[in-house]
Amino acid sequence: MKMELFSPEALITEDEIAHRIEELGYSITKDFEGQELVVICVLKGAFIFCSDLIKKINLPIKLEFISLSSYGDSTQSSGSVRLDMDITANIEGKNVLIVEDIVDTGLTIKTLMDIMKVRKPKNVKLASLLYKPSKMKHSVKIDYLGFEIEDKFVIGYGLDYAGRYRELPYIGILNAGN
Repeated sequence: MKMELFSPEALITEDEIAHRIEELGYSITKDFEGQELVVICVLKGAFIFCSDLIKKINLPIKLEFISLSSYGDSTQSSGSVRLDMDITANIEGKNVLIVEDIVDTGLTIKTLMDIMKVRKPKNVKLASLLYKPSKMKHSVKIDYLGFEIEDKFVIGYGLDYAGRYRELPYIGILNAGN
């Protein structure tokens, strides 16, 4: 199989992402000053964002991973969420920060927030790199937002299409200009 050459149009540059993450890290550090934080990275899309973000949070952190899926290899949400991998830590009484790549319909995050609430954390906050307000169907509160974007299918900086393009250092638009 021959791989096509692909350089999608940059929607958000590497420098813009780095600057915004610096600001988010500062806000999170300030909000949880003097406390420990359990950071839950939503795999696979948020892993690069989460890695860069925790480097900018000046607090003791315990890192956990969770994996849910609603897209599969499609560009459209399936409308149902499956828990593929759960965290291993007990979060009861803890400060929890969920780190997500993108909130669009809100279904995945609403499902994840419901799962977390049952586990009785002290509080749960959400950091999302991207938000598509035009797609919102399930209202969720994003406490720390990177960027609000239009309804485009985005790739890069951890976000993929069928498992590809996660390695791009910026956020691009799939099939931009094609």
